[in-house]
Amino acid sequence: MAANGASAADIGYVLGLTALPWTLKLVNGFIMDRYTFLAMGRRRAWIAGAQCVMIALLIGCAVVQPGVKDVLLLGIAGFVVNMATTFQDVAVDGLAVDIMEEDERARASGMMFGGQYIGIAAATGITGMAIAAFGPSAAYLLAAGFIAIITGYVLFLREREGERRLPWGKGEAHQRNREIHLGAWWPIMKNTFKSLILPASLLWLPVLMVRGFHYGMFNAITPMMGANYVGWDEAAITATAGTAQLLAGIIGLTLGGWLGDRFGAKRTTIAFFALYITFSGVMLMTQSQWADSRYFMFFVYSWYALDILITVAALPISMRLCDQSVAATQFTLYMACSNLGITIGATVFGFSDQLGGLTTMFMIVMALHFVGLMVMLFARFPRRAGYEETKVLAEAPGPAPRIN
Repeated sequence: MAANGASAADIGYVLGLTALPWTLKLVNGFIMDRYTFLAMGRRRAWIAGAQCVMIALLIGCAVVQPGVKDVLLLGIAGFVVNMATTFQDVAVDGLAVDIMEEDERARASGMMFGGQYIGIAAATGITGMAIAAFGPSAAYLLAAGFIAIITGYVLFLREREGERRLPWGKGEAHQRNREIHLGAWWPIMKNTFKSLILPASLLWLPVLMVRGFHYGMFNAITPMMGANYVGWDEAAITATAGTAQLLAGIIGLTLGGWLGDRFGAKRTTIAFFALYITFSGVMLMTQSQWADSRYFMFFVYSWYALDILITVAALPISMRLCDQSVAATQFTLYMACSNLGITIGATVFGFSDQLGGLTTMFMIVMALHFVGLMVMLFARFPRRAGYEETKVLAEAPGPAPRIN
């Protein structure tokens, strides 16, 4: 739209409608935990259905070919495709909590977030080239084709033995799913509330917010530092951030899952909080180097890599805390807490000039990471799925519990 002369108001209108479903994402989990087609599993029908909606809309856009002046059509398409994407996103999270064995959670975390980073970076580059070479319709069809391949994969697999692959196929609901499916609004809300107010859950929420805060803050610091200190233009800053994000995805997909398997979720999360504190301290002590382009690249690559590593490390704890009867709802609320931290981080950055500039921003991030580190050191979180601990704060005296 920008390249073809659209006004800022029109671009903002389309982007606003595109982003709106993500602000409504909280209700998706409640709907999925309430309604499902158990014969195909608790989540698979939602995933396949959402992806079919994406495919249909993308093909429709390729046929209709809305132009730069078709603002309403572009906005509606963006809204519907992203609404389907939010349902798919929540369903995948709920599925991971439902079916992952404990020894798979660290690797699954690396795949989920590493794959997401890689997918965003690759799709942005590939569709950008398709638009430049063949026009927007090619990009729509390319995206639809890729989603169709993934949908075929989803339809081929079963969540649990004996279930249907397709709605009209042979199979029946698994007994375990029948037992944990609540099927009514009040029990879903009650179970979600009970799980969220457990001491372990209440202590976990600020950890998630701290992770979101540094993402929102550093995401804002990156273009500011690149433009004002290094003197780069928008294209150079964006290219560096995109490459860093792609590399971070590969690191999360490989190293992140391995570290979680090797050392456990809690130990790994503690280590990355400590690394983040060290990283912020190094940035504060080397302000004279901020104008160096190589040092700027060190900053961007480091914070993206550390962000995905701490996210991958911490995700299994979120999974363990979830009551499986309301997994989609509860996990979405945890992710919403992290997203709230992103918003707060970006908002605080808006006051950077009044608060003392980037130096103060790094100090705030460091202080909050110290809070997160203290919570991780002195709180007890579940060491396995379904584990409930009412006394989450470490008790003395007595032997220290094994940390996982």
